[in-house]
Amino acid sequence: MVNATFPQLEQKVQLSGISWQTYQAWLHELSDHRLRLTYNQGNLEIMVPSPEYEFYKTLMGRFVETIAEELRIKIHPLGSTTFAREDLGRGLEPDECFYIRNQTAVKGKKRLDPTQGPPPDLVVEIDITSSSRDRMASYAALGVPEIWRYDGKAFWVYQLQNQEYQLSEASLAFPDIAIAEIVHFLEQSATTDYLDLVAAFRDWLKTQVS
Repeated sequence: MVNATFPQLEQKVQLSGISWQTYQAWLHELSDHRLRLTYNQGNLEIMVPSPEYEFYKTLMGRFVETIAEELRIKIHPLGSTTFAREDLGRGLEPDECFYIRNQTAVKGKKRLDPTQGPPPDLVVEIDITSSSRDRMASYAALGVPEIWRYDGKAFWVYQLQNQEYQLSEASLAFPDIAIAEIVHFLEQSATTDYLDLVAAFRDWLKTQVS
């Protein structure tokens, strides 16, 4: 058992020289705390989510679910599930993740083995507290085909091509939606009621699928 005592963290702390066993022990010890752990071949980042981060994380997840509802596409959301692979020396927790094409492979399972099953079809990363750029290589190693990133100002879509992420104007999961338009709804979030914004987003989607 590892007894980890941390100082008051403002945003994040980065540690190096951390073994896989220590990372796994801290995952267990800190499972009840509002901390996010990212492990990359001996380097460990511990992040404290901010209220702004949590808001955009929830909003983006709601947008994905709304798109799926309007397109009548089945999805299986797994939120911030930890994906850890010792053989790759990597472990991380997406801000939001969704199984779409592969949803039948994980639906109903209480535990996932990342070495056996497919990765999420879509990952959402909110770069309010920290940047997800350093996490991209880990997602590529896991084989995640698509990532959406938002930093409070800009929105990007990435598709995995030849083990590297390339910027894309279209979504692999939802190719019929002008996905870049999401940023305009995100920009309204500071002045528009949450449910009103979701309703406006749904109305816009109806124009996309009609």
